[in-house]
Amino acid sequence: MVTQHIYCVMIPDFKNVRNSSWALLPPGIYDSTLVEVFNRYVINARREALFRGMERALDNLFKSGCTQVYLDGSYVTAKPLPNDYEICWDPKFVNLYALDPVFLDFSNGTRPQKQKYLGEFFPSTSIEGNSMQPFLNFFQTDKESGKAKGIIRLFNHIMKGGAI
Repeated sequence: MVTQHIYCVMIPDFKNVRNSSWALLPPGIYDSTLVEVFNRYVINARREALFRGMERALDNLFKSGCTQVYLDGSYVTAKPLPNDYEICWDPKFVNLYALDPVFLDFSNGTRPQKQKYLGEFFPSTSIEGNSMQPFLNFFQTDKESGKAKGIIRLFNHIMKGGAI
């Protein structure tokens, strides 16, 4: 559950981008907290359901030792009713025995991830098949316009003992 926090980093306003269906974050990686993501993006029941799925997933990732994740997809755009969200996660310190196996199971694409957590998850060092870029780089390019766009970084608040 989202709780009150002390520290908050501002997510910038959306920018309209030519040939993109929805306004996007300006290029860059923006550090944030779950509370700020909740306050900024949970504007309707669909977005809240997606947030709750993401919250459950991050609980497992962070308890498994993941130090940071990057949030992307239509969830961090002006699209009112996104279908899902995408996250790439840093695998460096992850204890695979504590990690939910769904995060590494791509035998049926990302369907099991979406069924369980309502989003898609990729190790940040994995390569996206069409672009041949690491997911962290791939996430920073808008698929429609080809322009650079922003994403959100969330740090492991469990390990640091900090605010979510």
